[in-house]
Amino acid sequence: MPELISPEAGMERAAHDIAALAARHAGRAEEEWQLSPDVVRAVTAAGFARHFVAAEHGGTAGTFAEFAAAVAVIGAGCPATAWCASLAASMARMAGYLPEEGRKRVWQDGPDVLIVGGVSPVGRAHAHQDGWLLTGTWQYISAAAHSDWALVCGVAGSGAQGEPRLFALPRADYRLERTWSDVGMRATGSDTLIAEDVFVPAALSFPLSSLLEGAAGPSAPGCHHVPLTAVNGLFFALPILGAAEGALGLWSSYAAQKIRSWSPRQPGPSRGFYEETLARTSGTIDAARSLLERAARVADLGARATPLERARNQRDSALAADLLVSAVNQLFRASGTAGHSVHHPLQRLWRDANSAAGHVVLQPGPAAASYAVSALGLDG
Repeated sequence: MPELISPEAGMERAAHDIAALAARHAGRAEEEWQLSPDVVRAVTAAGFARHFVAAEHGGTAGTFAEFAAAVAVIGAGCPATAWCASLAASMARMAGYLPEEGRKRVWQDGPDVLIVGGVSPVGRAHAHQDGWLLTGTWQYISAAAHSDWALVCGVAGSGAQGEPRLFALPRADYRLERTWSDVGMRATGSDTLIAEDVFVPAALSFPLSSLLEGAAGPSAPGCHHVPLTAVNGLFFALPILGAAEGALGLWSSYAAQKIRSWSPRQPGPSRGFYEETLARTSGTIDAARSLLERAARVADLGARATPLERARNQRDSALAADLLVSAVNQLFRASGTAGHSVHHPLQRLWRDANSAAGHVVLQPGPAAASYAVSALGLDG
């Protein structure tokens, strides 16, 4: 299918290579519940970890449009790899909100640092010397086994004085438990991360509010000046776009064979069935892609994006996920018994798309509420 987003040439070429590599490793990755180290190295070498890192730390400080195209390309071959590549870029962008001293420490050896984590404030921290003592258990940390650092969220202080903060932890400061067992996105290795009374220097922590508001320092690149709600859905929806386009490609090859060999005398669906399925699913996927392309362009506005545009991004990411899953489900249903085989890649894309769309960030309710506040001028 045509690619409407024009990514930077290097990342686009690398994304196609990664998609092919990841697809070859996909079966084994699902069995092992984590990506192959070769695939992770390829993702890192392609520049995903450094894409939103500031130039002062050796990063690309790239655009969301470039990034979006590359993630979708990878997703067509392996949505789990696209998911991990997307989150590697997302977590590095978040780490850019650390104080200068903390950023220098994280990227002291270069920008290709794989940071994992999440923003659910399930940890607890209290002040200790010039920093914090942090304890917590964070579930569903994708690519955790391959991580160099983790960025996790916890509440510092207690009661009404508690403040959600993010804490950067080097690999030696946390342990992992193999707990991931989802029916889809198996290869993401989204295991549980545990920290127990870990000392976190002040320079390796910042308030969650800075991330939510896009309150980066004046010297930060534009990609750090956009609030999290305006871009978070994009990071999770793009792998589903790739999964849908990959599913459409596989199904189209199957449908072409069916149409060429079709005759009125044979049992089974008519030629029109395949033609209509193709038209409906490809159109639905194109519509979702257009929504995500616009969301990427708005994200690239940084601080210049209006509150309505930011809320619309959140709405469009959730809507795109719904559209894409609908298309994938229609393709899967129309793929015949052969397409449902555990040995056929279509069933993996189907499972991955449905699993990814279950992420809390892509649920329509919160997105609709946020959009209504901005669109109708309501009190938040």
